[in-house]
Amino acid sequence: MLTISQELVDKIVAHARADHPDEACGVIAGRDGVPERFIPMENAERSPTFYRFDSMEQFRVWREMDDRDEEPVVIYHSHTATEAYPSRTDVSYASEPNAHYVLVSTRDENEVEFRSYRIVDGEISEEEVRFVP
Repeated sequence: MLTISQELVDKIVAHARADHPDEACGVIAGRDGVPERFIPMENAERSPTFYRFDSMEQFRVWREMDDRDEEPVVIYHSHTATEAYPSRTDVSYASEPNAHYVLVSTRDENEVEFRSYRIVDGEISEEEVRFVP
């Protein structure tokens, strides 16, 4: 189960809506599996159907997390025209077995579709999300 503050959820959703019609992406860093620090990242693809972290930005962010004794607790991105479910490409890029993979769909501007998954060895498992104040 992913337990996450409403403040962080709001930041993820705001980033996804701001980057629409392109997919947004980023990380929530933390310690001991607790999401704490919002890190929006650049979608190097600038695409409505695909995202990729810029390799230099990813290197910098991961190094900063190491320096702060943090880990990528949540790796998030948006889907602009489909449901919030991992694509085959998303699964192939999932390289952090301890991370929660959050997807937000921006296909409906009046509805928030926020879902979390564990992706390990190509296997997708949806998990419950608990929103806390």
